[in-house]
Amino acid sequence: MFAANLLKWLGLAPSAASRPAPIGQDVRPGQSSAEFPLGPAPGTRLTSDFVREIGRFAYVWAWPMVNIFNRYSAFKRVKRPRLLGGIAPIAPINHLCMLHNYVDPRQRYITCPSQDLVYGFGMLDFGREPVVVQVPEFGSRFWVYQATDLRTDGFADLGPMYGTKPGFYLLAGPDWRGKVPAEIAATFHARTTIGTIIPRVFQEDDRNDNLALQPVLQQIMAYPLSEFDGMMKGRDWSEVGSIPWIKLGDEEWTWVKPTSFFEVLPSALAAARPLSGEEALYALVRSILDAANTDRAFRKVLKDAAAEADATLVAPLLQFRNFGVPLPHHWTTVVNSAEFGTDYFTRTAVARSNTFINRPRETRYFYQDLDRTGARLNGAKPYTVTFGKHELPPVKGFWSLTLYNKQHFFAPNEINRFSVGTKSRQLSFAADGSLTIYVQKERPGEERVANWLPSPADDFSLYIRAYWPLAPIAGGRWTPPPVVPVG
Repeated sequence: MFAANLLKWLGLAPSAASRPAPIGQDVRPGQSSAEFPLGPAPGTRLTSDFVREIGRFAYVWAWPMVNIFNRYSAFKRVKRPRLLGGIAPIAPINHLCMLHNYVDPRQRYITCPSQDLVYGFGMLDFGREPVVVQVPEFGSRFWVYQATDLRTDGFADLGPMYGTKPGFYLLAGPDWRGKVPAEIAATFHARTTIGTIIPRVFQEDDRNDNLALQPVLQQIMAYPLSEFDGMMKGRDWSEVGSIPWIKLGDEEWTWVKPTSFFEVLPSALAAARPLSGEEALYALVRSILDAANTDRAFRKVLKDAAAEADATLVAPLLQFRNFGVPLPHHWTTVVNSAEFGTDYFTRTAVARSNTFINRPRETRYFYQDLDRTGARLNGAKPYTVTFGKHELPPVKGFWSLTLYNKQHFFAPNEINRFSVGTKSRQLSFAADGSLTIYVQKERPGEERVANWLPSPADDFSLYIRAYWPLAPIAGGRWTPPPVVPVG
C-alpha cells in the first residue's frame, strides 16, 4: 500500500482509465491497456530532493534483499563446509553446513538465535542449477526446513506440518523447467535466483538426546542437482573444521552498510524479479540508480540518504515494540512471517530484529520489550511469567521462552541458560498445575532455580516460539501472559 501511495503521489501510477495505450495499439473507449510507461523517461532531469526521498524509501524497501545478497557474496568464497570463527555454519554455494549441537552463545551473525534447535545454513544460487535437499527419518522428533528467497519469503513445504516424508526434494529457480529425476519427491520453485536453506531440528536440553540426534543430523545434506545419484549421502558434522574470523562485537555483524548499499542494490534487484505490481517501483528505483551512475553529486545524495534511512528508519526496527500486531499485556506478534509479499515495513523490521523466521503454519513468534505496566524490561527488576493450568502455548511441535539482551543475542549467565520450554524436563509446576518462570538477574532460592531464566543487568527482551502452532494460536485465541514486575 505504501508503494502504491508513493507512486500515486509521484504521479507514476495512473488510474486504469487514464493509462495511455502503447503507440500503435487501439484501445476502445471504456477500456484500458495493461501496459504503460514505467518510471521517468531516460535522460529526465531529476532534483536532489527527489533522489534523496526515493533513496530513503529504497533503502528501507530493499534492505532485506541487500542483506541476503551480501551474505551470498560472502559465501561465494567458501570452498568447503566450515564453522566461521568456530561458531557459524557456512558452506559453498548450493550446499549447507550443519551444527551438531545448540548454537554457540557468542554467535553474532544472525539475530535471535534459538537454543531449542540444532541449525544448519546454506546459500543457494539457482542461476547455477537446482539444489537437492535430503530429508532423513526424524520419527517423532520435530523438524522443519526453511527455504527462503532473496526477500526472506518461504517457498518450500518441508516439515511434518506438511506431511513431508523422508527422501529427496528439489529447490529450483523461477524459470527452471528441466527434467526432474524419478527419485525426487517434490520440486519447489523460488521467486528469485538467490535464496537460503535453513534446517531446524529440535533437541532436548540433554546430552543423551544430543547423542541420539547425531545419526539423523549426518543425513541432512544439500547439494547441486548435478551431484545427485539417487543415494542418501551423509557427513559427520561434528568433524567440520573452523576458519578464523575477526573478533565479534555486541551487535549483529554488519551485513548491510549504508556506504555501499546503492552499489550492491542493482545486483540484488537483478536476482529478484518484481512481484506482481512492482514493475513501476523497480523502474522508479532504477531511475535514481541510473542518475547516480552519471552524476557524482547524486551518488553523494544517495549515500547520505542511506545513512539517514539507516539511522532513523531501520535502526529503530531492532526494538520489538516498534512493529508487529499488538496483543494484550504489551506483547506483539507477526502474522505474515516469511510470507511478507509487499508488506515492506514488516519484512524489513523482521530482517533487522529477528531474521529468518518461519512461516505462520510452521511457527508463531511473540515478542516482548515491556512489563505489564508498560515499563522497559530491565535487569534491575525481577519479573515473573506465569502460565496457568492448560495455558502453555498450544503446539504440536514445541514451545520455548527465550531471553535476549538489548542487541537480541544471548546474555551470558552463571548457568548458561538462555531459554526454557518443552526442552526443559526439570521445570517445576505448582500444585495447581501452573508454571511460573522467574526472570531476574540474581539467583533465586534453590527451589526456584529450575524455573529461573537469568537476565542481564540492563535492558532485555523476551521471545516466545510456538512451533507447529495449533488452532488457538493460529486463530488468535491464545496470547502470552503478562510479564509481572516483582516488588
